[in-house]
Amino acid sequence: MEHVSRWEKDITDELLALENQSARRSLVLTENADQTWLTIEGQRMLNLASNNYLGLAGDERLKHAMIEAIQHYGVGSTSSRLIVGSHPLYDKAEKELIKWKHAEAGIIVNSGYVANVGVISALTGRDDVVFSDKLNHASIVDGIVLSRAKHRRYRHKNLNHLEALLQREPIEKRKLIVTDTVFSMDGDIADLKGLVELKERYNALLMVDEAHATGVYGENGTGYAEMEHLQSKVDIQMGTFSKALGSYGAYVVGEKWLIDYLINRMRSLIYTTALPPAVLGSIIKSIEIVQQAGKERQSLHDLTYYFRSELLRNGFNICSSETQIVPILVGENDRSIQFAKLLQQEGIAAIPVRPPTVPEKESRVRFTITSAQAREDINWALDRIIYVGKSLGVI
Repeated sequence: MEHVSRWEKDITDELLALENQSARRSLVLTENADQTWLTIEGQRMLNLASNNYLGLAGDERLKHAMIEAIQHYGVGSTSSRLIVGSHPLYDKAEKELIKWKHAEAGIIVNSGYVANVGVISALTGRDDVVFSDKLNHASIVDGIVLSRAKHRRYRHKNLNHLEALLQREPIEKRKLIVTDTVFSMDGDIADLKGLVELKERYNALLMVDEAHATGVYGENGTGYAEMEHLQSKVDIQMGTFSKALGSYGAYVVGEKWLIDYLINRMRSLIYTTALPPAVLGSIIKSIEIVQQAGKERQSLHDLTYYFRSELLRNGFNICSSETQIVPILVGENDRSIQFAKLLQQEGIAAIPVRPPTVPEKESRVRFTITSAQAREDINWALDRIIYVGKSLGVI
């Protein structure tokens, strides 16, 4: 009993410390989060916090596809994919994925976190080196830690620093460069052309995380690599179906040797239950829909440009955002919480983001725009953001 009490005391003390630092988190019950407006604790709010970039999460076509899959295949997948969980919808979904991404091979896994942790830890080990942008997603960092490879973090988007780090490693070392394309907290975009040049110059592999770019960029919504005409130059592409595509799960595409190897060595694929049929049914339909969503993509880019421009014009610090992810830098934890709370009282769902998700002293309120929002909704929100920003001295 004393042993258990010690655990409880230490953890309670740590939670109290987080509380005192305005860093403690809690779950909030949210209704209708797939729509333009949502309800939190009984209050109706404009949804400026979700990743439903093309408004597909509540799409009737996806709902129908899920129901149809359940009626035909049942609810559960019953096992991992290497046992009996790789049912026919996986085969169909992966064929559609490969065709859409113009890839040699591809595999669907349970989430973006599962993909990044699994790919990096499968491909690299103690004798390898991984070069990672300082602002990469936590799942990339965790994958590197789990791999036990040498971890070299380069300053955010600083290719000179990356090259200097590459030059320090012996030519015979296996090297992997990993980056987000759209960075989830600052809303800026990696220099993909520059990264391709460096990976070729130093004989490295290049892996990109397209989670926030899939569906949003490229003529067919396949991501930023497509928009830059660099799909054939990027060795490993990871993306998700859970953001712009409105469903769930993630994908990895690349050459056949890569995918074959992951099937044999990717522990987060091998040792987890397969996705349920309903999810795969919606993935197949979402891949079809997203290729025809050029109008929605353009609407998203137009709204985002307008939103960013108005915030800048009124004096807000939006970091280096150039995408649908638009942070307002506030600074201290308690101030970001206060800013978000006042916005919620005004009817805007905006979430404070604090360390360790972002660096110390760089707490922010992060907004995300979707194509489902109307210009009048954005103007309504801007009026309130400006009002709260002035009242708190943020601007």
